[in-house]
Amino acid sequence: MERRSINLALQGGGAHGAFTWGVLDRLLDEDWLDIAAISGTSAGALNGAALQAGLAAAKGRGGRQAARENLGHIWSEVGEVSDSRVVRWLHSFFPVPRSMERLTETFSPFAWFDNVTRLFSPYDYGPFYTNPLRAILKTMPYPTFGAKCSTRIFVNATNVRTGQPRVFADAEVTVDAVLASACLPTIYRAVKIYDPRTGEMEEYWDGGYSGNPSLWPLYAPELPRDIVLVNINPLRRDEVPKTPAAIADRVNEISFNTALLSELRAINFVKRLHDEGRLKGKVMKNVLMHMILDDTLMNDLTARTKILPDPGMLERMFTAGKASADSFLDRHADDLNQRDSVDFTTLFPRGISEPADPEEIERLSEG
Repeated sequence: MERRSINLALQGGGAHGAFTWGVLDRLLDEDWLDIAAISGTSAGALNGAALQAGLAAAKGRGGRQAARENLGHIWSEVGEVSDSRVVRWLHSFFPVPRSMERLTETFSPFAWFDNVTRLFSPYDYGPFYTNPLRAILKTMPYPTFGAKCSTRIFVNATNVRTGQPRVFADAEVTVDAVLASACLPTIYRAVKIYDPRTGEMEEYWDGGYSGNPSLWPLYAPELPRDIVLVNINPLRRDEVPKTPAAIADRVNEISFNTALLSELRAINFVKRLHDEGRLKGKVMKNVLMHMILDDTLMNDLTARTKILPDPGMLERMFTAGKASADSFLDRHADDLNQRDSVDFTTLFPRGISEPADPEEIERLSEG
């Protein structure tokens, strides 16, 4: 196979990120496929940073194996969080009275934990608070994030004060940056990181609120045109949710897809300008988009499995991710570095909801 180079865009989605683990594991099998850059958010940031740290640790097949070991470590540790051991996991966040332990043994762990996050803030637990993800990341076999490497890494987090995204790039990607990207505010305290632009310690929440993931860092002229998006949150559900839980789940999915859809619309708009010859001599990259997803599987899941993972579910996600990546390579390997495999006309049907017509944009800009 002719050598190809791609960028990876990895969505967040809690424990559903094990799907991305499976995708990455399969892509690492292909020696002809080079990963030039990774942009990740939340679980996508965990996966991306672990992958890049492994690739930076060694060259060639050694780096790919190191990346596999890092990813396997993260998800095996996350897999320790199972329903039968939920109390032990909750203890890592805050002390649980024995009376509450008995309740968790009787009732749904998710229902109990969901109620706790609605009633209490992570700031209520004083000195007992801890983020268990920190220990998982620090004990990876190859734990050096952001090391100099032929694969660039970008991690997105959301500034709590401004609501703006902050993309940590390369050496800026630290354990704290990854934790910030995966900081759901109902579970974790905001992560404080120095911002040289403001000269202050800023606090950050989950990057999914502002970019899930951010695609624009991958538009850099020195990077390949191809972006392979590993999609976790369903873009479409055929049924309108009716129950409170289903409504909340769909609101969450829509919220975490909004920024991504805006960027995809912008890419589609630029493509139209290129196709119509309106960008000759102008610097605006014509990105080639690809997606690896399994919406059938994701439509069967809910927010419950995102925050209380079961080892069996993680294995199911991993297997599905490998299968989806395998199917993608079978159908679209020849499209890489050549053409889009995403059908933008299906994703964004022409109509009043699309961006303004290029001629209208020109008229407005001239007058």
